[in-house]
Amino acid sequence: MIRFLKNLAHLFVAIVAVVFYRFPGETMTVIGVTGTSGKTTTAHLIYEILKSAGEKVSIISSVNAIINGKIYDTGFHVTTPNAIKLQKFMRTAANGGCKYFIIEITSHAIDQQRIWGSSIDVAVVTNVTHEHLDYHKTFDRYRTTKAKILSLAKFCVLNKDDAAFNFLKKKVKGQLWSFSTDQQADITPSTISAQTILLGKFNLSNSLAAVAVAKILKIEDQIIVKTISNFIGVPGRMEEINSPNNKRILIDFAHKPDALLAALEAAREVTKKNLIAVFGSAGLRDKQKRPMMGEIAAKCADYIVLTAEDPRTEDVRKIIDEIAQGCLKGQAKEADKVNLEPKILNNGKKYFWRIPDRQEAINFAIRKLAKNGDLVIICGKGHEKSMCWGNIEFPWDEFKAVEKALYGSVKTSPQL
Repeated sequence: MIRFLKNLAHLFVAIVAVVFYRFPGETMTVIGVTGTSGKTTTAHLIYEILKSAGEKVSIISSVNAIINGKIYDTGFHVTTPNAIKLQKFMRTAANGGCKYFIIEITSHAIDQQRIWGSSIDVAVVTNVTHEHLDYHKTFDRYRTTKAKILSLAKFCVLNKDDAAFNFLKKKVKGQLWSFSTDQQADITPSTISAQTILLGKFNLSNSLAAVAVAKILKIEDQIIVKTISNFIGVPGRMEEINSPNNKRILIDFAHKPDALLAALEAAREVTKKNLIAVFGSAGLRDKQKRPMMGEIAAKCADYIVLTAEDPRTEDVRKIIDEIAQGCLKGQAKEADKVNLEPKILNNGKKYFWRIPDRQEAINFAIRKLAKNGDLVIICGKGHEKSMCWGNIEFPWDEFKAVEKALYGSVKTSPQL
């Protein structure tokens, strides 16, 4: 009942916002991108393709908003802004002559009616896997919420490789376009000879989703190919950091089971030596995923460092304990960070450590664990500029944290 009343309030605000800003979505082709993972990369790929085609296009994503070429910060931990801000951005874009508007859309935004009246023409669902069950309670409710976007659109783009494909395609009201890396579909790797430099099979899937949208919008193949080939990715998504030694360091936003699995598998493909994963899990969010992520890490990585990721009002040590249960289930052994003799580590077994302070955890992974040729992947924060402890957002920059680990550490998280 409480959620119903809150969502009713969100709907009222959305209606008022759409009317006040004079239905800006109706003057543009609106592309909505949702899914558990891959939303941001797919949305930005579509944006770059349209921009390369000389079209006027704006975008709102979890990284930022780019409206008529001007960049706006959308706030802490925000993907889809509230209805008033969303419609204001859309009206600004429409007044600037934008033909296309891309929105990265969360399941929360769909459920809360924040996108009501946005006139979505093309809906993209990258995939639907385990996430946000703290909010939706069951996977079926989560999946059903994601599917609501499909009834709004003239064109729907779905991932045929995703387990939810058959469920989702039944919800399509408009024209269905499918994409797949392995199966027969409307868009496959053989459809267009574009080569992406982005790591991982999941980024090939994201690229194919963007190709599908570009095809729907009748963008020339040569523009699509060139853009995908030149696209270097989104900040904080499998982004490699220059290191002064022979260690590779990647920063990724993966903070859910499927994304962590994809990131670790992609990282494993590019290193023949040790893979070191640093990650945590957010407080006051889906608790079921914590042991799942620990088990995934134990199966994919050689060494694991469990740390903080927006613990909020939860005890970070308790969160780490829950992830650690998954590590143990995956046959990883807990180790002492003081005792790092080669004869102990280099024995074919997998190990994990608990280091609540994220800066200290990154320092440990890069300075103590990683040797020449090893790859360190740091997951969960990506592009974000803050970390929530208690009810306070403290400044946090993953890239600066890596620099401090490489060149000199400065504590940036509160005292534990």
